Amino acid sequence: MHPIFLVGYMGSGKSTVGKMLSARLGLQLVDLDTFIESRFHKTIAQLFEERGESGFRDLEHAMLQEVCGFEDTVIATGGGAACFHDNMKLMNEAGMTIYLRAPVDILVERLKHGRSQRPLVSQKTDAELHLFIDEMLQARDPFYSQAQMIVDSKAVLDFSFVDDIVTRVEERAG
Repeated sequence: MHPIFLVGYMGSGKSTVGKMLSARLGLQLVDLDTFIESRFHKTIAQLFEERGESGFRDLEHAMLQEVCGFEDTVIATGGGAACFHDNMKLMNEAGMTIYLRAPVDILVERLKHGRSQRPLVSQKTDAELHLFIDEMLQARDPFYSQAQMIVDSKAVLDFSFVDDIVTRVEERAG
């Protein structure tokens, strides 16, 4: 089976849903950020600091090209991966793409407690975080919306939509 790519803003549930999908479908899980950290023996925050966002996005693109060749894999991408270097086209051609869409208020709730590990929001107040996410979602949604499947993740801890994803993946695999 070709890879399944999960895209969406940070905090949309890509890692959590990736774990659920890989377990339900019997596929391996690759978290792209973890894959990058393992390859370079540095955290995403360190790579951002050393290379800047542009340098990090180049590295991320190279690693995404590599995982596009993986079979029987669910790939949870980083929040910005879909928005640079024509990566959505790359993922759409390599496998199935799923956009986990969540409203700003839910993303703020999910991110405000663990923001220290996320370089783009680590220094923001709650109010700044809300405004930043709102602006970023408006800019990134056109990229995310190129996904072959769009799933709404509206509740903080409700991932019941995973059943629908599993059904649709199984139908597509035929």
